[in-house]
Amino acid sequence: MENKQKVQNLINLRDKAKLGGGEKRIASQHAKGKFTARERIHMLLDEGSFEELDMFVTHRCNNFGLEKEKYLGDGVVIGHGTIDGRSVYVFAQDFTIFGGSLSETMALKICKVMDMAMKMGAPIIGINDSGGARIQEGVTALAGYAEIFERNILASGVIPQISAIFGPCAGGAVYSPALTDFVLMTEQNSYMFVTGPKVVKSVTGEDISVEDLGGADVHARKSGVSHFRVADEQTGLQKIRDLISYLPQNNLEEAPIEECADPIDRLEDALNDIIPNNPNVPYDMKKVIGGIVDNSEFLEVHKDYARNIIVGFGRFNGISTGIVANQPNFLAGILDCDSSRKAARFVRFCDAFNIPILTLVDVPGFLPGSGQEYAGIIIHGAKLMFAFGEATVPKVTITLRKSYGGAHDVMSSKQLRGDFNYAWPTAEIAVMGAGGAIEVLEGRTLSKMENAEEKAIYISQKVNEYQEKFANPYQAASYGYIDDIIEPRNTRFRIIRAFQALQTKKVLNPLKKHSNIPL
Repeated sequence: MENKQKVQNLINLRDKAKLGGGEKRIASQHAKGKFTARERIHMLLDEGSFEELDMFVTHRCNNFGLEKEKYLGDGVVIGHGTIDGRSVYVFAQDFTIFGGSLSETMALKICKVMDMAMKMGAPIIGINDSGGARIQEGVTALAGYAEIFERNILASGVIPQISAIFGPCAGGAVYSPALTDFVLMTEQNSYMFVTGPKVVKSVTGEDISVEDLGGADVHARKSGVSHFRVADEQTGLQKIRDLISYLPQNNLEEAPIEECADPIDRLEDALNDIIPNNPNVPYDMKKVIGGIVDNSEFLEVHKDYARNIIVGFGRFNGISTGIVANQPNFLAGILDCDSSRKAARFVRFCDAFNIPILTLVDVPGFLPGSGQEYAGIIIHGAKLMFAFGEATVPKVTITLRKSYGGAHDVMSSKQLRGDFNYAWPTAEIAVMGAGGAIEVLEGRTLSKMENAEEKAIYISQKVNEYQEKFANPYQAASYGYIDDIIEPRNTRFRIIRAFQALQTKKVLNPLKKHSNIPL
């Protein structure tokens, strides 16, 4: 064969590989409102930056006549490219080839690109669209999943791992995304579950749809498996680009610093009046966040899950910062099982990747009741306490209003190694609210009072005394538990100055193999 012919043969093979399972299956993918694996990668990465690897790999299976049907690439596209000029590694399952089902060789390709990401210290992004294990390959497909899981585990806390679910993801396939740092799902076309509706029906008798069992809405609101829910794939891919901009390449680097045109000493006058005079009236913590971060830009994580706490990324003077904030607008910002888990996971991610943490506190305590106790509120609350206490990144905490009981300790208190702990003049730091405290402290006296009017006057007097003592931050400040009481409108400036002072912070935890966080 002449050289020209050889070159032409290469070109033809490349064109064939790029067609995946063929034009008919590509058309079917498009008809569902879904893109192909390569289209997704090209939308995700900087234009012209993608370098594909293992384009000519084919499966090795000779069972059930599979040897007669082979496709170049074998159901997954892998390679590397850039996002905003920064290197990332990526794999995208190709549903047009055997429904994106996992074979031995597909697993080898995914493992190869994950190994490269670890070696180069760059994020790994996986786009999932797969019918599960390739049944014809039996145990080799299952072994392939386990090889991927092991790499997810070893990469955890070393490089950022992001999973996009753009189609089916069921059975063993769900555990790889679950092991990654962030999971994104599209509405309508994506779903995740360990066992599908048919198996559920046969085992439990429950009749349930794919969407109600494992759709994007379920995992965004109820289970918390999905960190981001998006309307379509284009929005999802842009969301991943936005997320990457807040993250470092690996655990030995800092997140990129963006040029900031928002003045660091910008005063936000609205914050002076945002706390209602009535302590039982809610307000929107997102307005506080929007008022203090650079250009009001905030990337919320787990937006629809456990809405009584807010977590996400913002910037202060161009520096990426993780924000954890109670949300008085939902369940009064109380801590429960779900919000504790949500915040603990986010805090640990930030700590693993050298991202400073700002905590905004307005918490009336932990949610009481048998439901929470039976669900393990003790363990889940301990997770958040453990996460804050273990974190060695710079930590700035601001108490805006309520900070009661054990929840005060948990929310990045001074005793959990908070570096700078500030409070607004409206802060209330106490063991509990005034009403509950008086019931406990004056219970014996009140039980002896028979005159209702006299009792009411006495309670009102004692509540006022308690509020005078604790419905302000000054007692905590007198012990040094609060470093300063700040004017709300000046909050942005004080945060930036605090994080600037903490840039050289060095704290080492005791030497150990690893901690045993209460799971």
